[in-house]
Amino acid sequence: MSSYRELARTPGVGRIIAAQLTARFPSGMVSLGLLIHVEHLTHSYAAAGIVLAAMSIGQAAAGPITSRWMGRWGMRPVLTLLTALYATTIAVLALAPLPVPALIVLGLIAGVSTPPVQSAVRTIYPKMVNSRQLGALYSLDASLQEIIWVAAPVLVTFLALQVSSVVALLVISVIALGGGAWFILSPEVGRVRIPRSRTALGRVLRKPTVLLTTGIGVLFIGSAAAIEAGVVAAFGEGGVESGLVLAAYALGSLTGGLGSGGIPMSRWSAARRLVIVAIGSALTLVWVSNPFWLAFALFIAGVGFAPALAVMLAGTSASVKFSETAEAYGWINTGQLIGAALGSMAAGFAIDGNGPVGAYLVSIAMVVGAAIIAAVFHRAFPDLRHRDASPIPDTEQLPVIT
Repeated sequence: MSSYRELARTPGVGRIIAAQLTARFPSGMVSLGLLIHVEHLTHSYAAAGIVLAAMSIGQAAAGPITSRWMGRWGMRPVLTLLTALYATTIAVLALAPLPVPALIVLGLIAGVSTPPVQSAVRTIYPKMVNSRQLGALYSLDASLQEIIWVAAPVLVTFLALQVSSVVALLVISVIALGGGAWFILSPEVGRVRIPRSRTALGRVLRKPTVLLTTGIGVLFIGSAAAIEAGVVAAFGEGGVESGLVLAAYALGSLTGGLGSGGIPMSRWSAARRLVIVAIGSALTLVWVSNPFWLAFALFIAGVGFAPALAVMLAGTSASVKFSETAEAYGWINTGQLIGAALGSMAAGFAIDGNGPVGAYLVSIAMVVGAAIIAAVFHRAFPDLRHRDASPIPDTEQLPVIT
């Protein structure tokens, strides 16, 4: 815990973490809120699914582009524009009784305009702390984001079902504006200037670590999405058991992330931590109908979740130039979005054929695949036991007057 006490004493760290978590909180609310609202509006889950798919496509396509824009025009202008557009789009979706095609277009706009807060803050981190603290900060970031995935769905479901889906979406819009403003106005966002990237869009994917982390993220996050679908299918959307089991998963991730902050990261760390996730996921097959056993199994899986994510974040930071960090994290986020969609889709087919066990098998297969890839290509990860995770400094030729 000494690493975290040191971080807590570092000026601005607590504020920027709280601000970015608030700004990102709507990301844990919007899918469920939009699903419930569009279904209430159209009486069609198919229509709601198409709107959500449009939003996901927009997020996946725009993430690397909007992240890269921050190096061209600055973080504050890009984040301000996108936050305003995102919040306005969500408010229009809430208030305007539009036909399905218009809802699909608005869903796409909401996805495209999702502010790249995650890319921004992970680009800022190396400029806020010294090199020794960076690994612990990435672990803390990966751990605390579990607050979003536990609290946000509970809040939006309560608002949408017990109050009104319109109110739920308006609350999302207000939090996006308030949290976004808090983050954008943070002094650290104004002080850090991302150099303009001099390479073509997508060139950063030629970096082995970025490509590997993006690919692993597809399987890794897909595994989590599949197991979540399996738990919901086993106990029902409103079942208390579902909440208990998924909360245990998040608690395990929070515990593992906080506990691993001071552990040095080697080339094998990602593979080892993914093996923990795979073991916990496999334990779900021992007693598939018992919520307490599933909670235990997924707590074990969670213990490896945030630590594995932290390794990938730190490894990416140490492998790219500072001007490339935002775009690199944008591609990684895109991979995770694709993984979540693929995992949910594969789990849905598996549940139809074999019940919740089918989803668990999909999850196990995906995380085992991620662990194998991380092991086979472990040399693509930097060894951070004897170096820090700071980005490579940007250098350029200077004109010489003769």
